[in-house]
Amino acid sequence: MKTSLKNQYAYANQVLIAVVSTVLGYSLYQEIVHPENSRLTLSIILVVLTYIVVEKYGYKPEKKSEL
Repeated sequence: MKTSLKNQYAYANQVLIAVVSTVLGYSLYQEIVHPENSRLTLSIILVVLTYIVVEKYGYKPEKKSEL
């Protein structure tokens, strides 16, 4: 948990991933049960955008200075 405290975007990334996972799961459910009401394409676009944001602002290790 120490690494997530150093990154200011760590909490936001976790919340974003949870929300996108929920939306994708609901869309998959709609695709299986009610295909005419499905928004699976929009959910896949949302997953791709989330991946890009997490990669851009995700955890980047800091260089340790050796003394």
